Amino acid sequence: MGTDFVYTGAMSTPLQHRIFFVLGSLWALPMTALGLILGAGALLLGARISVSDGALVFSQFRFFSSGALTLGQVILHTGQSLDEPTLTYHCAAFGGDDCVRIGSHERAHVYQTMAFGVLFLPLYFLHGGISHKNRFEQAADRYARTGSGWWPYG
Repeated sequence: MGTDFVYTGAMSTPLQHRIFFVLGSLWALPMTALGLILGAGALLLGARISVSDGALVFSQFRFFSSGALTLGQVILHTGQSLDEPTLTYHCAAFGGDDCVRIGSHERAHVYQTMAFGVLFLPLYFLHGGISHKNRFEQAADRYARTGSGWWPYG
């Protein structure tokens, strides 16, 4: 999953990384289960399944027009590959051509869900939902550009 999800200071060990990963996965499990249910339905409509960016990915997801949605450790993506570029939320709102890899953006949401668990969706919508003003989306774009900074509060 990457080392950005957990504390990587001098006292951090591979065992601590695994423990944080397991705890985060359990905390995100209800969201992951919802993603798996939607993904299973999408398979019946021709979606493809793979593993990428710390998640189970359902590509060619046809339940919405474009983009991706992360639910726990499941990414539902309308395109062919998470390597596709996508505009940052800021550029989509105000113009510009700053693109990021969609998989990297969605990986930040995987980390966010592992940190916030079932609180992720209420917090996400409390901060504006699908919008350039949403601190979760700003953090995901930052992470996709730089490889760090997925945490939305800071």
